[in-house]
Amino acid sequence: MPERRTFLKALGAGALGAAASGFSAPPERFPSDAADVNVPASPDAAPTNWVWMAPELDVSDDVWKRRFERLRTHNIDAILPKVYGNRAAYYGSAFLPVEGEWLETILPLAKEAGLEVHGWMVSMPCTIPEIVEQHKEWFVVNRNGASAVDNPAYVDYYKFTCPNRPGAQDFIERRVEEITSIAGLDGIHLDYIRFPDVVIAEALQPKYGIDQEEEEAPYDYCYCDVCRSKFEQKHGADPYDLEDPTTSTAWRLFRYDSITSLVNDRLVPIARQNDKAVSAATFPNWEAVRQRWHHWDLDAVHPMLYHNFYHAGANWVRDETRAGIERLRGQDRSTRLYSGLNVGAVAPGGLERLIDKAHEGDASGIALFAAGSMNDALWTTFAEATAGA
Repeated sequence: MPERRTFLKALGAGALGAAASGFSAPPERFPSDAADVNVPASPDAAPTNWVWMAPELDVSDDVWKRRFERLRTHNIDAILPKVYGNRAAYYGSAFLPVEGEWLETILPLAKEAGLEVHGWMVSMPCTIPEIVEQHKEWFVVNRNGASAVDNPAYVDYYKFTCPNRPGAQDFIERRVEEITSIAGLDGIHLDYIRFPDVVIAEALQPKYGIDQEEEEAPYDYCYCDVCRSKFEQKHGADPYDLEDPTTSTAWRLFRYDSITSLVNDRLVPIARQNDKAVSAATFPNWEAVRQRWHHWDLDAVHPMLYHNFYHAGANWVRDETRAGIERLRGQDRSTRLYSGLNVGAVAPGGLERLIDKAHEGDASGIALFAAGSMNDALWTTFAEATAGA
C-alpha cells in the first residue's frame, strides 16, 4: 500500500514520527471504519473470562460467527486477538507491514455476538527487517556489550527494543495510537512489555540447553549508551563501574522504572485519550523480566500462570493469583487480575482444577491461552467450571 512505502522511505531517511473448536493452534509463545458495529458493554460490567487468539486469515464469516457464538455460550466475555506481532500487523495499518486485515473481518462479528474485543499487541520485540537493519541503535544491549540484533537471547525473535530509546518509544507509541483509534475496539492488550528474561523459567531451560541459577551477562539487558548515561546522571556511576551490577538495587530499579514509565507515562495516556481500556500479559516471576506490573495504571492484568513452565501444580496458580492481588493492593491499584492458564498443557480434569484454584485465589476471572488449544472436552469443562463464577 502507498502508506507502507511512505513509511519505509521515512525509515530510510531515519525519520520515524514523534483452538477441535475449529481454531488453529497458536504459534509457540516466548516468545475501515467499524463505528456502526460497536456494541458498548454496560458501564458497570467487566469481562469475567478471556481468551487469546492467534490470527487466521482464511476463515469465512459464517465460521467466525459460529465460533463467537460458541465462546459466548461457554462463558467467554472478551477476546484478545493478536493485531500486531513482532513483524507485521493483522489490520489495515497505515505504517506497518500488513499480513492481512484480520481484525476488520472479526471485529463486527465478535461484537455482534456480544464479545468485547481487546487488540493484543506485541510491544518491545521487533523483527521488521527495515527497522532491524536501519535502527540497530533502538535495540537492547547485554552486559557483554552485544546487541539483541546480533545476539538475541534464547530465540531469534528476541530482538527487544529499548524502553529508553526515543525512536523506539515513538515507534511503540505510534502503534498504540493507531490501534486504539480503531472504532469498535474495546481496549488494547500489551504483551512482551518487558526486557528479555534474565533467568528463563526452570522447565524451559533444557529446551535451550542452558542451566541458569543466577543472572548471567548474555541475558542481562540493557547496557546501551542511553541507559548507562541516564543511570549515571541519576546515580553518579556507570553500571559497568558497579562492583556487581546484579546485586545493585538502584540498577535493578532503574530498569523496572524504565518499563513502568513507558507504560504509565506514554502508552496508557494514549489509550485512555482514545477511550480504550488497557490490559497486559505479565510474568509471575516479574523480577526476571524487569516487569514491575503491579505499579502500572492498568484496567486489567493477565499474569501468565503457566504452571508447567515452573514445574508447579494447581496450588501454585492459587498462590500466585493471591500474591499478584496483594501486590496490586499494596500499590492501591484497582486493577482486576485474571489468571492466565496454559490450556495446551492440561486435560479436562486438570483444567477444572486450575480454574478452581484461580477462583480460590480470588481472581476476577480466567484468561485462556489459547483458543487454538481448546477442544470439545475442554470447552465443556470450562463452561461447567466457570458457571456462576
